[in-house]
Amino acid sequence: MSAERSRDTEHMPADVAEVMRKAVRLEWITIAVLVGIVIIVYLAMGNSQAMKTAWIEDMLSFIPPIAFLIGVRVTRRPADAKHPFGYHRAIGISHVVAATALVVMGAILIGDSALKLIRIEHPTIGGIQVLGTTIWMGWLMMAAMVVTAIPPIILGRMKLKLAPQLHNKVLYADADMNKADWMTSLSALVGVAGIGLGWWWADAAAAIIIATSILKDGIGNLRAAVAGLIDARPTTFDSKHTHPLVDEVDAHLQQVDWVRSAAARIRDEGQVFHVEGFLVPETPGAATPENLEAVRRQLFDLDWKIRDVTLSPVTELPNVLETQPEA
Repeated sequence: MSAERSRDTEHMPADVAEVMRKAVRLEWITIAVLVGIVIIVYLAMGNSQAMKTAWIEDMLSFIPPIAFLIGVRVTRRPADAKHPFGYHRAIGISHVVAATALVVMGAILIGDSALKLIRIEHPTIGGIQVLGTTIWMGWLMMAAMVVTAIPPIILGRMKLKLAPQLHNKVLYADADMNKADWMTSLSALVGVAGIGLGWWWADAAAAIIIATSILKDGIGNLRAAVAGLIDARPTTFDSKHTHPLVDEVDAHLQQVDWVRSAAARIRDEGQVFHVEGFLVPETPGAATPENLEAVRRQLFDLDWKIRDVTLSPVTELPNVLETQPEA
């Protein structure tokens, strides 16, 4: 038997709904802050490869918050005949889009910076006239990096507090991107300082470090996003461990008094889960519609993230459920 909670695709408790509103506001603030950061870095960029890479990385930082906002908006659409499972996969698709962009751009930037090292290109940083005094442009570049490193630290920490409550991996990816932002600023600062010290290779080397960080984040997020789309075992918001709800569902099913053995397989559909439970009754007549309905409602009460439940009485558990993978 299969059922959904309701046609309200959000169906969040009041406290979780408030967390979602905070996350949406935070992403809009992030976009506004990024606009300012991109302008500052562009004006201070000069001929520095590290600064150029930092600027591109800041441009890429728009992708996760935009993907989050679009994904959340799409998931609010109710299920229909064409999309009977609803639009919750929009979160996973947004995750793939953001991760793919990071992988592609990280690889391109590594190649571009490595080529400059191979060609032994010596970047130059000139001066600028301020009130009749010539100031080395590098000082302005490093000041820009310090200023632009502060907001990502604050925003990233705030998102890390919200991501686990929403089980939203796009929000976590954005927090991870914010971490890359301030690390990028630090690397670019070192690269510019290296030019000032006469180390021509420091700029391109810093750019490669930045690009490698982008590529690493992209690969990690892409792996997690694809795993979700192919219905891998659900994991926590940071994709590091099996989600605890998996064991909770199995334990609950196994404790049902009229069930001899039971197990479930669960799909992670973005922020919500679809549960397929398999029950081996103690007696053939135990799996009545009333008993199945009672178990179904109990599963819904376990956690707000359980969106859809299908229960199937069987004579034996499917082989795939007999040996669960390690967490």
